[in-house]
Amino acid sequence: MKKLDKIDFLIFDLGNVIIDIDYDFSINELKKILPKEKHCLTSRFFPSTFHKEYEKGLISNDEFRNAVRNLYEENWSDQQIDHVWNSLLRKIPQERLKLLASLRKHYKTAILSNTNDIHIVKFNEMLQEISDHKTINDLCDQVFLSHEMGLAKPDTAIYEKVLETLNVVPGKAIFFDDLEANIKGAEKTGMKAIQITHPKALIEFFQDVQ
Repeated sequence: MKKLDKIDFLIFDLGNVIIDIDYDFSINELKKILPKEKHCLTSRFFPSTFHKEYEKGLISNDEFRNAVRNLYEENWSDQQIDHVWNSLLRKIPQERLKLLASLRKHYKTAILSNTNDIHIVKFNEMLQEISDHKTINDLCDQVFLSHEMGLAKPDTAIYEKVLETLNVVPGKAIFFDDLEANIKGAEKTGMKAIQITHPKALIEFFQDVQ
């Protein structure tokens, strides 16, 4: 097995790196509670301004939910909105959890994710259902969540803050993410970055790594 040369930290995104996500599934759940004549508006859900604000922690859970209600002019319950919002979180493969645990024996690890409070609560619930872990914080040495930091990928500021907090020089960290924009953002800081392009990509990358 090979060892990654001069690497102190491995930093992982959440979506499609640790947990499978499916935006189309979530949009289909949205259509189930949305009148058919409004289905043409579903494409506005994820690119919305309030989504970006929520990921940066600029609005509260209630403000986010009210923004969804206002967008679609529907008086949905909190539970209905949370179900649609969380339905994109599909599965946490056991092999990825085992990989994270194995890597911690040889490297320091961190998670860096654009996310929000509602998703993290759901992620923790899913994690408890399939493992002995209680929260996301059990998976690695450090956790960086956009809504707690007031920053979001791919802005270089969030990567710089992570590196500063970890006290690691950029060249000694590798960042794993599924989105090209986020990879490029990390590379601008001098970090090494690997794009995860399919469900087995992370596992395959570390097959020969000690």
